[in-house]
Amino acid sequence: MTALITRDELRKELDAGTVTVLDALGGDYYARQHLPGARPLVRDDVDAQAPTLLPDLDAAIVTYCSNIACPNSGQVADRLTALGYTNVRRYREGIQDWVEAGLPTESA
Repeated sequence: MTALITRDELRKELDAGTVTVLDALGGDYYARQHLPGARPLVRDDVDAQAPTLLPDLDAAIVTYCSNIACPNSGQVADRLTALGYTNVRRYREGIQDWVEAGLPTESA
């Protein structure tokens, strides 16, 4: 099971620039709104895109999707772990929690 990260922990790491954040919703959802600096990566694209997008297997990576009910972030995190990534965490509460806390987002 993938380790979890809290909103406050994620915010600190984003501010420090020490984490790569992956939006597991992708597509129109990503274009409309995503966490600052997040990159889109959906489960079906992990195998093809991860080696280029995430060349460091030990880098700090956080996946997220819409909310606790959304399975996408867990699926992407699990696949990355299976590919050998060693520092993958999941922001389980997702962008819904981020927005409800009044934190900034970006759009494409």
